[in-house]
Amino acid sequence: MPDNNTIAPLNSLTHGTGKALVLLHGWGMNSAVFSEFLPLLTDDVRIIRVCLPGFGQNVGSLPEQYSLAALTKSVAAAIPDGAIVAGWSLGGLVAQQLALDYASKVAGVITLASTPCFVSGPGWRGIEPQVLQGFQQQLARNYEKTLDRFLAIQAMGSPSAKQDVKIIRQHLRSLPAPAEQALAAGLMLLETIDLRSSIGRITQPTLRIYGRLDSLVPTCSIDRIHELQPAADTVVLSHAAHAPFVSHPQQTAEIILNFVKNLSKIDRHCS
Repeated sequence: MPDNNTIAPLNSLTHGTGKALVLLHGWGMNSAVFSEFLPLLTDDVRIIRVCLPGFGQNVGSLPEQYSLAALTKSVAAAIPDGAIVAGWSLGGLVAQQLALDYASKVAGVITLASTPCFVSGPGWRGIEPQVLQGFQQQLARNYEKTLDRFLAIQAMGSPSAKQDVKIIRQHLRSLPAPAEQALAAGLMLLETIDLRSSIGRITQPTLRIYGRLDSLVPTCSIDRIHELQPAADTVVLSHAAHAPFVSHPQQTAEIILNFVKNLSKIDRHCS
């Protein structure tokens, strides 16, 4: 449930007109990562890009306790009611929690290469705990090298891996570097958050987009996620890895816009 953390209002960037589609980035990133993806969407929807607390435009907006509840509360205050919320990777955890805790804010949920639980455990495949712990140790020594390694893992398997990493890194530098506290706490969220028992309670239409070559959200977990939330639509891009909107922007945009248009038809029918 929402906590009592107070946090400075988050800045956001808005592009286009129409139905509001909120884009939330992943760990170590910022909203500039969506820059080249935007033109494929803004003719049809109003894009609201929000940097998570401690990242990019909101590097100075840190809650007292960096928890999923605090992140969700701050994002909820920055977006309009009835928005479709799309979260990439860590941003997908925020999008799912938003749908659960702030139902009036969320008309639909889209997760991009995300999951209710990122870490491997009994009967569940994800990121091995020691990998995330290694990132924590590296982070204390050198943020840039840690981020480069994380980017390489995200793009691993993609036919355009080198170009994907180059694009992401180039856009990240257009906004301020993240706060060390947010980086460390964000990794901890990836290691500890488990929404598996909750996502079945998400009532909003949900679209889950995966990359078959994703090493952080392995394909063997997709069927398990679908069992936990059977009402969600699932799309797997055969040649994409962890950043489908970078490696396959046109295909990803078409899938998202089709979901948005179907939601609009439902809204008109029910109004």
